[in-house]
Amino acid sequence: MPRYALRIDYHGGPFAGWQRQAGGLPSVQDAIEQALAKLEPGPHSIAAAGRTDAGVHATAQVAHADLRRDWDPFRLSEALNAHLRPASVAITACARVPDDFHARFSATGRRYAFRLVARRAPVTHDRGLVWQVLNRLDLQAMRAGAAELVGHHDFTTFRSTLCQAKSPVKTLDRIDITEHPYPGGIEYRFDLAARSFLHNQVRSIVGTLERVGTGAWSPADVRAALQARDRAACGPVAPPQGLYLVGVCYPVDPFAG
Repeated sequence: MPRYALRIDYHGGPFAGWQRQAGGLPSVQDAIEQALAKLEPGPHSIAAAGRTDAGVHATAQVAHADLRRDWDPFRLSEALNAHLRPASVAITACARVPDDFHARFSATGRRYAFRLVARRAPVTHDRGLVWQVLNRLDLQAMRAGAAELVGHHDFTTFRSTLCQAKSPVKTLDRIDITEHPYPGGIEYRFDLAARSFLHNQVRSIVGTLERVGTGAWSPADVRAALQARDRAACGPVAPPQGLYLVGVCYPVDPFAG
């Protein structure tokens, strides 16, 4: 059976997450599998690089699917997009890949972005796409707090109690925090990269760094929270709507060329 890699863009607001849900709750996986079933009748099961939570978005999720027919990748993506409408899901690239390619297990890195907007007036155009706070944050303090988390650590403090990972030890390669103009305020963008992430790790980190930005925490408090290896030591968890899966890395880019 030919295997295809799909690069997927979606607005997570209408969905209960990536993964197929018990009880018929809408998921991104379900939407794509139903579109596949309209092209090739029968059950389909696709695997993704990351199981994003309810309300979380993606600009470059990657999944793979096994099909019976030998599809031209461009025609497959066009057909899927036709059947996905009007859902807020789109296939932005499609490629034939080797049978041993696996969207999750072949991945060597993942990148997430988080958008936080500080302004007094409610956001309008970006409602559901950013986390809004009222007051500006201290960028340099947040960067100092983020520096405490980069590297190889036990991230027990920054993972959900429901996390199913075998180990809380991860290597966080990068946290970049930048400021951008925003009408009536300012946007803070958090960019994080690692081979893999724990459940709720990014949102836990951003929520904690926001506390640093307000002055309620110091960078030293972030270090103490990390060293505590205790979920109760974490700051508030940032809401899902500001989080985006923006990249998945592979030894060979399946969509190159």
